[in-house]
Amino acid sequence: MARIVHCVKLGRDLPGLEEAPWPGEIGQRIYEQVSAQAWGMWKDHAKMLLNEFRMAPWTPEAQKMIREQMEGFFFGSAQAPPPGYVPPKS
Repeated sequence: MARIVHCVKLGRDLPGLEEAPWPGEIGQRIYEQVSAQAWGMWKDHAKMLLNEFRMAPWTPEAQKMIREQMEGFFFGSAQAPPPGYVPPKS
């Protein structure tokens, strides 16, 4: 049986994640308050950020930026896309 959370991003009760997806306090908050569906949205957004800023995900600079963007994506105000970002055509 899936664990249900009230998702802070989508505003409704949905299946949650199986484990904390990030270390530390932010990972625990995401585990408790973010649905698996919203986490999937974040993964797509994070890929776009890494590509647009041309950052390698294992570098300390990229991890700091991703953590800050993750906090805003789930718990803060809407994040603006990187300057010059053009979404891919469907």
